[in-house]
Amino acid sequence: VQLVESGGGSVEAGGSLRLSCAVSGYTYPTRCMAWFRQAPGKEREAIATIFTGSRSTYYADSAKSRFTISHDNAQNTLFLQMSTLGPEDTAVYYCANDGGRRDVGSGDYCFHFGVWDTWGQGTQVTVS
Repeated sequence: VQLVESGGGSVEAGGSLRLSCAVSGYTYPTRCMAWFRQAPGKEREAIATIFTGSRSTYYADSAKSRFTISHDNAQNTLFLQMSTLGPEDTAVYYCANDGGRRDVGSGDYCFHFGVWDTWGQGTQVTVS
């Protein structure tokens, strides 16, 4: 499985960006996926998760009401729509895949119990 992010860049505070994560290789159709970010000098943190079977989602407090995670099952592509961006959102953003098969799940379950065994290379988001 390979993950390739795109869509990062520089944006002014208050602006929006949409990140994409193209998934290639065999994946179970129902599984957990996530967006993480790592700011300079800080640990990598999960910001949003989705269970692809039901499209159930879960967000960290920092992302609630501003970010939207979604997954296109036909294209097997993960998205993160970000709005009302601020300097605190400056980070490298990573998508991650849980390779385990899950017939049932939820975004909440994915956030707290996901096993992230595949990562993208990251895409830089800079907000000024």
